[in-house]
Amino acid sequence: MSASSSSPRSYGSGARILSIGIASTGLLTLAYFSIASHVLGEESAKRIDVLWSVMFVIISVIYRPIEQLLSRTIAERRARGHAQHSVRIPIAIQAGFALLFLAVTLALRHELVDHVFDHYTALYDVLVVGTLAYAASYFARGWLAGHEYFALFGGLVLIESLSRLCFALAVALGITHGQTAVVLGIAAAPFVSLVVVPAAFARRSGEPRGAPEIEELDAALAGPGTEGVEQAVAADELSLRRGSSFAFSVSGVMLAEQTLLNAAVLTVDVTSADRALAGVVFNVLLIARAPLQLFQAIQTSLLPHLTGLEVTEGHEAFARAIRVTVLAIAAFAGAVALGLLAIGPPVMQHLFGQHHDYNRFGLALIGLGMGMHLTSGALNQAILARNQARTAAVCWLVAAAVFVLWMLLGGVSEELLRTEIGYLGAASLLAVMLGTVYKRGARSAQSAPAAATMAR
Repeated sequence: MSASSSSPRSYGSGARILSIGIASTGLLTLAYFSIASHVLGEESAKRIDVLWSVMFVIISVIYRPIEQLLSRTIAERRARGHAQHSVRIPIAIQAGFALLFLAVTLALRHELVDHVFDHYTALYDVLVVGTLAYAASYFARGWLAGHEYFALFGGLVLIESLSRLCFALAVALGITHGQTAVVLGIAAAPFVSLVVVPAAFARRSGEPRGAPEIEELDAALAGPGTEGVEQAVAADELSLRRGSSFAFSVSGVMLAEQTLLNAAVLTVDVTSADRALAGVVFNVLLIARAPLQLFQAIQTSLLPHLTGLEVTEGHEAFARAIRVTVLAIAAFAGAVALGLLAIGPPVMQHLFGQHHDYNRFGLALIGLGMGMHLTSGALNQAILARNQARTAAVCWLVAAAVFVLWMLLGGVSEELLRTEIGYLGAASLLAVMLGTVYKRGARSAQSAPAAATMAR
């Protein structure tokens, strides 16, 4: 059995291990913003919220596609018995994205400092340094996920969030002070998280190389001789095209997802007369963001697992994994929505030290929207595993465009309630569209074996 053809038990174990790390990460991230809200004034805390929103829109769009690309391709090769995996093309794409980001941010430096970060140069510096550092962090995540090193993946994100929290704690304890001291944690965290990488290479070096006959075939293909070299070059070119296509499609998915989570913060910051309201919107959307961060554990383990299932065990096992995941999401989202109805407003006021009058029904809408968002994430991984990234990107971008249009049209005058209604509506639309694509793909997967049998 190949390394990637894991049993359901090993998949569940890996997802649980990773969930512990990312659940802790979600709580620590929530603690970071909670402490920042208490030790800084409302406007300073809001600026950190805006920085975080801008940074993670960028990071998700330009780096998570490579994480997904590495995870999927390594898992597929392991399922087919390969032990060695070239990372040259993903590195080239990742480097291209990072250089493009650097060029754009340098060109827009004055606009970002003056109009986004309220003339605080330190926030711009953290954006540049932190975003470039996350290139290595997300590349490591994709490599770890593809090899199913979930404990190390969980350790990486846990160390990242813990190191970021330490900066806020230092201000709370009086060791240092001010907005810059808190925000430096965002730049330092991705550097510190890379301490797990040597352990990953040590573990990799101790594993068996895999199926000798496949490795010999690879060597023969790339060995001396004009025909072998030409075939190897052609394969590399095909991989570059496919890798670039997949990465750009997933960039569209990530742009849309970050739009759902951050567009309301940015539009409210621009249009509202209340300077602190954008921070309130950000805090409300943390209800969705924290579980979504936790669900990255499931998504990260789900993509290589589904890719391996598609290769080794077929449609039924694939569909069963999706069905179990979606049912678990529905139960979780229902519990969250009921909890928000019961005690949401006082918990939000206490957690962030603000006296905003939260609407319990609006908070419950965010809980339900989070459930639809999580369901969309699970369906998205199934669609990516079947190599339909472009179709998935169209669905996400349509839902994001609808959400932005809703926020700008102002159909509901109260901006926080507008956000809550719009988020649920856009996430529901997205889940319906992706569900339709998934069902069509399932029918195609079922009909393919039958067609092959008739051909024989």
